[in-house]
Amino acid sequence: MNIILVYDVGEKRVQKIHKLLKRYLNWVQNSVFEGELTYGQFEAMKNDIIKRMKTDEDSIIIYSLGSLKYTKREIIGIEKNITDNLI
Repeated sequence: MNIILVYDVGEKRVQKIHKLLKRYLNWVQNSVFEGELTYGQFEAMKNDIIKRMKTDEDSIIIYSLGSLKYTKREIIGIEKNITDNLI
């Protein structure tokens, strides 16, 4: 499953969440990650996030893309983190 994840968390948790997400996805911009995960990896990532976030203060949005057939990725300006295996 292809994932785009964006987050807005409290300042004290930013580094912890960022480090956690780098284990699962590719960092592409401030507070934005993307990549491909199995269902098991996806569930493990969500559980790890829930353990570290404060649900009454933090916000995490996950877009699950079933197919890349109709998706297009376009960058305008500089690319923050260049990797080869992005969506």
